[in-house]
Amino acid sequence: MTAKWIDISQPLNERIAHWPGDTPFSYDLSFTKKETRSVNIGRITTSLHTGTHIDAPFHFESSAQTILDLDLSIFIGKARVIDVSHFRKIGAEQLQAFPLDKAERLLLKTLPISKPDTFPEEVIQLDPDLGPLLKEKNICLIGVDVPSVDALDSKEMAVHHSFHQHHIHILENIILDHVPPGDYELIALPLPIEGADGSPVRAVLRPLADPLGKEDVHVNP
Repeated sequence: MTAKWIDISQPLNERIAHWPGDTPFSYDLSFTKKETRSVNIGRITTSLHTGTHIDAPFHFESSAQTILDLDLSIFIGKARVIDVSHFRKIGAEQLQAFPLDKAERLLLKTLPISKPDTFPEEVIQLDPDLGPLLKEKNICLIGVDVPSVDALDSKEMAVHHSFHQHHIHILENIILDHVPPGDYELIALPLPIEGADGSPVRAVLRPLADPLGKEDVHVNP
């Protein structure tokens, strides 16, 4: 039996939290079936950094890659989920306690419970020294269950820049409440938005099978 896909995306609706001062998410019908006599046609308005999304390097570096410049293979493949919710700060020293070899992509569970409808007052502190460590471990993507890998009031964006300098891409606002630590297959494809600094994604995980073909023990109940 094939393991089921686990949705780790924040649902997009008018209750979802957005960055203060940024464009909130909205969905409405531009035209109803009654009006067109054939179909309903909807439209959305949103910031590209509301909900579960990818940051393109162009988001924090004007001469860097936009979403369409990025290799799609970054967002498909093996990912390791680890629980770091007992830490207040995560740097290279803290991550040394976790097995990271052959992780390829790393998803950090920093919250005991995600609250997509509430914008946090603060997020777990990540240290820029994670960049060199993750590069050493051949990790190409880091995912977090908060709106940013940097402090919410950061202007320097030191962690973003460290990850970019070490070729590590960023996935933000995932939900890992219901995902036990372990190895999974990740799909988190961005939309092909020309010139974009980021993109919403539908991020999903599937537990990896062991060498005998059995499902991994970390299956979502």
